[in-house]
Amino acid sequence: MKLIFKHMKKHWKLVALAILIKFLGSVSELSLPYILEYIIDEIVPSGNLTRVLLWGSLMFVTALVFRALNVIANKRAIDNAHKISYEIRQALFEKTMNLTGTQFDALTLPSLISRMTSDSYNVQAFVAQLQSLCVRAPMMLLGGLIMTMFMDFKLSLILLLMMPILIMVIYFISSRGIPMYTKVQKKLDVVVRIMRENITGIRVVKALSKEDFEKRRFAESNQELTKSDVAAATVMAMPGPVIQFLLNIGLSIVVFVGAYRVNLGEIKPGVILAFLTYFNMITMGVMGLSRIFTTMSKASASANRIAEVLAMDTTETLESQERLAAIAGADHDSANDPFIRFEHVSFSYGKLDTEEGAIAAVATQKKRGVAQGDMAQTVADFGGEGREKALSDISFTMKRGETLGIIGPTGCGKSTIVNLLMRFYEADEGSIVIDGKPVAAYKKDELRRRFGTVFQNDMIFQNTLYENIDFERKLDPTDIRSAVEDACAAEYVDGLKQGLQYEATIKGANLSGGQKQRMFVARALAGNPEILILDDSSSALDYKTDAAMRKAILEHHPDCTLILIAQRVSSVMNMDKILVLDNGKCIGYGTHEELLLSCKDYRETYEVQMGAMA
Repeated sequence: MKLIFKHMKKHWKLVALAILIKFLGSVSELSLPYILEYIIDEIVPSGNLTRVLLWGSLMFVTALVFRALNVIANKRAIDNAHKISYEIRQALFEKTMNLTGTQFDALTLPSLISRMTSDSYNVQAFVAQLQSLCVRAPMMLLGGLIMTMFMDFKLSLILLLMMPILIMVIYFISSRGIPMYTKVQKKLDVVVRIMRENITGIRVVKALSKEDFEKRRFAESNQELTKSDVAAATVMAMPGPVIQFLLNIGLSIVVFVGAYRVNLGEIKPGVILAFLTYFNMITMGVMGLSRIFTTMSKASASANRIAEVLAMDTTETLESQERLAAIAGADHDSANDPFIRFEHVSFSYGKLDTEEGAIAAVATQKKRGVAQGDMAQTVADFGGEGREKALSDISFTMKRGETLGIIGPTGCGKSTIVNLLMRFYEADEGSIVIDGKPVAAYKKDELRRRFGTVFQNDMIFQNTLYENIDFERKLDPTDIRSAVEDACAAEYVDGLKQGLQYEATIKGANLSGGQKQRMFVARALAGNPEILILDDSSSALDYKTDAAMRKAILEHHPDCTLILIAQRVSSVMNMDKILVLDNGKCIGYGTHEELLLSCKDYRETYEVQMGAMA
C-alpha cells in the first residue's frame, strides 16, 4: 500500500479537494433525516403552511446539494485515480524497459503483462474508492450514530452496542483476502501466458490441428483461476449477509423499543422515522466498509506485485560500473588491442541477484514443497555451482571490419554470445572488451548504439514500413533506401502500390518469413552500425538471396565488424574466422579451410549440407 499512498501524495491537493467535497456532500446527506424529523414533529403540528413550504424547500435544496456534491466528488475521485494509475503504469513500463535479462526471466512476460493491466486496474479502483467510499462510508456510520445519539441516546445504544461486533466480523473475514487475491493474480499470470502462446502461435496450432488440445489446456488453467477467484470472492462476500442479519436484528429492536416509547409519550413519531433513515445510512456505511476491505485486499495484493518490480535495481551506479569493469578487466587500452575480445568467458542462465532470487525461491519452494524456513537448497538451485553453463571458457578476438561466423547446433550458446556482448546479461567469468574498453564500463545505451542487430525472434510493428526501419531514429531517407537495397528488400518494397512504398502500413502477418528477415536486416543496416550482428537472419531466405545479401553487406559496409550466426555452413564459410560451438564450448575456431582439417564436427556438417546442395 506504500506505493499507492506515495503516488497519492504527489496529488495531495487534488485528492484533498475530492475528499473535502465528498465530506460536505455526506454532511448534507446526514442532515436530511434530521430536517425530516423536525418537519414532522415541529412544523406540521403547528399548521403553518408557510413554514411547511419553507422547510420543505430547504430539504429539497439540501437533497440537490448533496447529490451535486457527490457527483462532483466522484468525478474528481475518478480523475485522480486515472492520473495515479497512469503514473504507476508508466513507471512500471519504464522499469520493464530497463530490466536486466535475468530480472526479466525471473518475472516472466505473462506476469509483467498482468501486473501492467489487471494489477494496475485494481489499484486504480481502490484509489477511486479511497476518495469517495472511504469518506462516505465512515461518515454514514459515525455520523449516523452521532445524530441518533443526539436525537435519542437510549435508542442509539442499541446500534452502538452492535458496532464492535460488526467491525470484528468485517476485519476477521476481510484480512484473509490479501493472500487469496495474490493467489488469484498468480493464476491470472498462467492464463495470460497460455493466451499469449496461442495468439502468437495460432498458425502452428491450426496447422497441427491442436485446437481442441489448446482449448482443454486453457480451460484447465481458466478453471483454476475461476476456482481461486470464486474462493476469494466467497470469503469476501461473507461479511455482507452476516452484517445484514445483525443490522436487521438491531432494526427490529429499534422499531419495537421505539414504538413502545412513542406509546408512553417519551419520544415523537418523527424520531422513529428519522431513526429508520439513519439506520439505513448506518447499514450503507457498514456495507461500504465491507466493500472497501474487499477492494483494499485486491489492491494491496496488486500493489505489492507492482512494487516488487519497481523495487528492482536497474540503475547503473558508479560503484556497480567500477565493480563490473574490474571483473571484466579494465586494463585493455593498448593501441594493438583487438576491436572485440572475448577472453575465457563463462555464463549460466538463472543466476539471480538478491531481489530476483527471492521471487524465484518462492516459486521453487511451492513447486518442490520446500518448507518456508529451508531456503538453502532453494537458493542453491538458482545461484549454486550446479547450474549448467550456457557458455564455458569462450575466447576469440576480432579486428575492426573483420567478420566472424558462429555455427553450431540449436541451444549450443550462439545467441548467448550476443546477449553478453550487448549486456543483456553479465558474464559470470572472464572479460568482454570492445574498442579497448570492457563492455561493463560502457553505459548500456552508449554500448548498444554501436550495434545493428537482427535477433532470432525479431519483431515487426504495426506501423508504416518506413517507421519499422527507422524506428524513431530520425535516419537519413537515403540511408534507409540503401539499407533496403543491401537487404535485398527493394524488389518487395518497389512492388507495393506506387507512391505508398514506405508509407504503407504493414503487419507481421502480412509478410512472409523471408520478407520479415529482409526488413530486419534493413533496420539493422540503416543506422550504419560499427558492429552488425545477424543472428540466424537468413534461415527463411533461399541460398541465392542469402548470398546476394551477404555480398552487398560486405561490399557496401567494409568498415562494419560483422558477427553472423547461422545454421548453414554456406553462410559462414567466407567469413574471416569461424567459431564452432557445441554444448556451450568452443570445439573449433579458425578459417573455413582450417576447420575442415581440424574440426570433425564442422567437416561433417559441411559435407552433409554441401552434399545435399549438390
